[in-house]
Amino acid sequence: QVQLQESGPGLVKPSQTLSLTCTVSSGAIRIGSGYWSWLRQPPGKGLEWMGAITGSGATYTNPTLRSRTSIFRDTATNQFTLQLTSVTPEDTAVYYCASSQQYINRPPSLASYDRTGQGIQVTVSS
Repeated sequence: QVQLQESGPGLVKPSQTLSLTCTVSSGAIRIGSGYWSWLRQPPGKGLEWMGAITGSGATYTNPTLRSRTSIFRDTATNQFTLQLTSVTPEDTAVYYCASSQQYINRPPSLASYDRTGQGIQVTVSS
């Protein structure tokens, strides 16, 4: 069974760079195809799509986060990484990685994706 698993720090200080990695566990599914996305849900707010990277390495990012967001992939390890610079307490959220065969940038819910990770809580605080 294919699983996606987020990893990274649970606590980040303001102004630092947040780096999260999503590992795709099954070798049968390679990140060389499809769309691999990052989303987040701040406390008490809705789901926000942050960006995605395609099987060919092209990236798409939410315009509101574009200046601070980068997404990378490592096909050798079947992982993709989110970097968010200059974090503030407003970046506190549960972060999710997800996969899909189509480009989805306005998901009503995580159920819009084929697979999602369980999520990782990230708190930005000094």
